[in-house]
Formats: sequence, structure tokens, C-alpha cells
Amino acid sequence: MKVLAVETATSWQSVAILDDDRVLARCDQDAAGSHARLLLPAVDKLFSQTGLGPAKLDGLVVSIGPGSFTGLRVGLSTVLGFRTITRVPLAVVPTLEGMAWSLRASNERLCPVLNSRRGELYWAIFQWQGRDRLDRLTPEQVGSVETLAKQLSGSVMMFGEGWETERAAIQAMGRSVMIMEADQLLRPSAVSIGMAGIARLKRGEHAGVGISPLYVQRPEAEIKYEESGGISPMSRRQQKLARKLRNRPPLAATKTRRQT
Repeated sequence: MKVLAVETATSWQSVAILDDDRVLARCDQDAAGSHARLLLPAVDKLFSQTGLGPAKLDGLVVSIGPGSFTGLRVGLSTVLGFRTITRVPLAVVPTLEGMAWSLRASNERLCPVLNSRRGELYWAIFQWQGRDRLDRLTPEQVGSVETLAKQLSGSVMMFGEGWETERAAIQAMGRSVMIMEADQLLRPSAVSIGMAGIARLKRGEHAGVGISPLYVQRPEAEIKYEESGGISPMSRRQQKLARKLRNRPPLAATKTRRQT
């Protein structure tokens, strides 16, 4: 099964053409803020290298997040355009799940971690049962280092850019956990996304209409509540009104100034 796989969930853009487990061509590059400009030229380059084109593909695969809002939209809209033209089936793969496919030989619980906005992290926990079944032990989540550390127990293998940036903090808070790390950074890759997508396509799991990225963002109201130190919007409005009343000059003083 020949597929085009696209991964744009982070600043590291990855595109690949696979024939089952065989990588026919791939292109990985830093595309921070430039996915819209760089993605189609990368795809065209792979088509030229392989002699393939959209009509010769058996399927399309794309990473749907969590990750960069703009990057996810660019990747998804691009493969949806190819699907509209070719009518080939499309599989969508959560980004963290795709990262776990990079470690199919591991017997450990896997925790891929990506950086989010606001200094928070995305993560999920998986475990392989053999090489054919990947179990999701916890769903995709977003939160602080403290929240992630509380969910770790036993032994777990950590990897991804979020682990690289917050390694010391996670280790300090998860002292009762046996933390291992992968031999390399293991960025999100179109190759692992493609392999996960091929497995889905072979099971008949084709994406339908109305697909949207998997943002996994906390409600804005919850974030603002935390930033306010646990003060509700009603309490903030009451405090603001009280400050205005305190700063208003006394009524008698106002009348005296008017008379003079």
C-alpha cells in the first residue's frame, strides 16, 4: 500500500511516501511558521523522486494533533485537497500516537511529550502489546509539568521535545517513578505517522467528512481562573467595582469644589 504521509504538528515538518513498511522517500525540515510555504514543495519533491503522483497513491495519512494550530490546519487542508482530487482513502493519526509508533519494539510504557502554549505540555501514555497492538493507557492531555508528573507511576519511557525541555523538572517531581529516556529525541515523523495510518487504512478506518484537528486545549475560562489565583469572574468584577468606589472623591468634597 503506497501512501503519502504528512506531519506538521510541530515546527519540525516531515513528509514521506511509504509502501507498507518501506520508505520510498522522505523530507524532514525545520518549518517554524512556514508550513504553508514549504509543505507543497516538499510533497512535489517526493513525487519527483519516486515517480509517483497523487493518482498513483493507495491512501493518504496525516497527523491531527495535538500541536501547532497553524501547522495542523495546513497539513490537514493539504491532504483533504489531495483526497478531493484523487478520491483515495484518508487516515488521520493523533500525533502522540504516531510518536509511539517510533518505538514498536519497546516493552516499556511510552510517554511522548510535546511543548504546548503557555509553558504547558501535551502528553499521553501508551504500551505496545507485541508489535501489532498499541494500547492507549491515558488519553491525550495538556497541562503543567506538575500535572504530568502526578500521572507517572512505575516505569515509563519519556521522549519528545517536551521531555527535552522539561527533563529536570519532571525528574524532580517524579522521584518515585523509574524514568527512562529514548536514545534520541524522536521528533514527530511522517514515517511513523504513515505506518500507523497504513494499519488504520488496512482495518478500514477511513476518515469521513468534517474532520478537525485534535487541539486538546483546556477551556479558556479554566486557564483564566487559574491565572487569577482562583478568583471567579464575578468576584473580579466585584473587586473592580469596589476599587472604583474607593478611589472616587467624597460627595461633599465634590460639591465644595463646584461651589468654589
